[in-house]
Amino acid sequence: MKNTADYIVFIAFLGCFVNLFSQEASISGKVTENGEPLPFVNILLKGTQIGGSTNVDGQYQLSNIASGDYVLLATSMGYIPYQTTLTVKEGESKTVNIILEASAQALDETVVTGTLKPVSRLESPVPVEVYTPTFLKKNPTPSIFDALQNVNGVRPQINCNVCNTGDIHINGLEGPYTLVLIDGMPIVSGLGTVYGLTGIPNSLIDQIEIVKGPASSLYGSEAVGGLINIITKNAITAPEFFADGFVTGWGEYNLDVGSKIEVGKKANMLLGVNYFNYDVPIDNNGDNFTDLTLQDRISIFQKWDFERDDSRILSVAGRFFYEDRWGGEMQWTPEFRGGDEIYGESIYTRRWEILGKYQLPIQEKMLLSLSYNDHSQNSVYGDTQYLADQRIGFAQLTWDKSAGNHDLLFGSAVRYNYYDDNTPATVNADNIWIPSVFAQDEIKLVPKHSFLAGLRYDYDQRHGNIFTPRAAYKWKISDNDIFRINAGTGFRVVNLFTEDHAALTGAREVIITEELKPERSVNVNLNYLKKIYSDNGTFVGIDASAFYTHFSNIILPDYDSNPNQIIYDNLDGKSVSKGISANLDVVFPNGIKFLLGATWQDVSNTENGITQQQILTESITGTWNLSYTFRMLNLSVDYTGNLYGPMRLPLLGDLDPRQEYSPTWSIQNIQFTYKGWNNFEVYGGIKNLLDWTPNKGNPFIIARTNDPFDKNVTFDTNGNAMATPGNPYALTFDPSYVYAPNQGIRGFFGVRYTVF
Repeated sequence: MKNTADYIVFIAFLGCFVNLFSQEASISGKVTENGEPLPFVNILLKGTQIGGSTNVDGQYQLSNIASGDYVLLATSMGYIPYQTTLTVKEGESKTVNIILEASAQALDETVVTGTLKPVSRLESPVPVEVYTPTFLKKNPTPSIFDALQNVNGVRPQINCNVCNTGDIHINGLEGPYTLVLIDGMPIVSGLGTVYGLTGIPNSLIDQIEIVKGPASSLYGSEAVGGLINIITKNAITAPEFFADGFVTGWGEYNLDVGSKIEVGKKANMLLGVNYFNYDVPIDNNGDNFTDLTLQDRISIFQKWDFERDDSRILSVAGRFFYEDRWGGEMQWTPEFRGGDEIYGESIYTRRWEILGKYQLPIQEKMLLSLSYNDHSQNSVYGDTQYLADQRIGFAQLTWDKSAGNHDLLFGSAVRYNYYDDNTPATVNADNIWIPSVFAQDEIKLVPKHSFLAGLRYDYDQRHGNIFTPRAAYKWKISDNDIFRINAGTGFRVVNLFTEDHAALTGAREVIITEELKPERSVNVNLNYLKKIYSDNGTFVGIDASAFYTHFSNIILPDYDSNPNQIIYDNLDGKSVSKGISANLDVVFPNGIKFLLGATWQDVSNTENGITQQQILTESITGTWNLSYTFRMLNLSVDYTGNLYGPMRLPLLGDLDPRQEYSPTWSIQNIQFTYKGWNNFEVYGGIKNLLDWTPNKGNPFIIARTNDPFDKNVTFDTNGNAMATPGNPYALTFDPSYVYAPNQGIRGFFGVRYTVF
């Protein structure tokens, strides 16, 4: 009996011993996107019954795995499937962290820009395009202005070959017709139209929402052609620390650094700093002028988010921006600033902004939004000085109310504009208060049909009562097919010197022929969205639009009547922008992803029965983004590019030897990103692969760089330049012939570090 008991004990001990050394393995880890945990992601060992899903913190664990080789698969709707091959040994506890990449058009994002209230992108009656930080990382740039070059139908336009200031065109409309918001606040306008999209740290951006079409009924007179809303990260959910820095072969340095700081139990602060420097004068086209404006700028951003009962909103943010930029003759130094010996354009910009949102502590959804900014500019263009100050205050109260099949929004706003400069056009400083009220009603007619009607009333003491109606219709054909139509009117008051820096170069005399009247417009936009999910996991998204805008009283610069003048007056006729645009988004199960966009547009002005293509406006545009990740190598490749069709360019007369129309040209880039180190990303590549610059095919870009103050130009009695042996083309100095960046091919290298 004793021997039997001993035998049983021995067998049990041996079983435990064997089990100890032949334990089955496990795999665990965390699934994230851009550092944010992803819940409910499906995790599976391919070809087995072993699987599960991530919890609310993005964590997963697979247990009872026998030793062997496996393929680990992670899938979630709206994300590129992830798979990797791994070997599991007996008793091993293996950690595999997974980063999923979103399909830009596959996600049903929450958007706020189209209707001023949070709504599913698919349910919004107004089409809204959404771009995430993942999209921005595919072609890293030092500013949002540059990053938008790969968005279809949106073009960063450089307005001056010397100072390189610019604005954003949507569907062929000039920059001032596009309203730029930060967290829904209209603080980028006037002087900020030129500089407002630089200095916003890309790493602080949560998403960018773009509306192409009328939005004046909600956002006022500047949202005639569309708007761009830059939404910053919430401090509560932001990473603990992040840093992103890169350098280019031209000597450009860009650094983004940020950190989340907990202040007490219910407050979090997000601090971000962006610094950009470029101080290496380069003249590859040989005209003795800088090809790229030298810049030294810093932007400091701080945002506080507070946790409140019932998830009510309370946030306060502020930004300080300072920039010193100059361009001009290669031998220019600051002691020549404002003189007529060496030509240079030097701009000192100081700007600060504050904005906040507070949801009232009542049962109704009422939100108070406030913002204020102060912008000071000290600049010289050759020997022409331009000093300007602008202050804009904004307050808005909205009430979001649902009643039956009506989704209502009521609001009241007041805007304060102060503007003063030293130009002859500003005799007295503007000091304007503009009160507004607006209402919007989205009616669900039947389950698949809805109609939105809106009306805004503004009172401008210069122009009296202003009404801007708006209407939108949505037909949800199916969950994956949506048709929308939007229509609205616009009203805009123009300030030439804050919006058109061609007027400040000193190269042409500015002529204002009459008291300028406000511009008015009517805009219609049709949109069709279709999503296709195939059985093999391929996703296809199609987003197509047709647009038409008719302007009356439009104010456009006339470069043609007199080559030495820019003449501004209200167009005695009409201006029309029309076209079609489409985006195609495809994601294959193997991880190959491409986004292709194309736009055809016809922007023309008709006066005295003569129709002419609008100057500096392209006929066709194309953008693309091709991406693939080699999972085994932790290496991603992104090939991005754009293409622009012919645009009419400003010449200085019949003898000007430069091309009247630009060629079709393209800027293409490639980037490689390695993600094999914990918390680190290393990236590098080449920008402008084709080395395209606008001097190709042109004898020169900037006219008469050898005599920028026109000291050796002979003029006739009408003030027109005359052809002489020293000036055979009858030219004057002019840097306004610009349609593409002068910056050629260059490499870049960068590192990102993030702690969650």
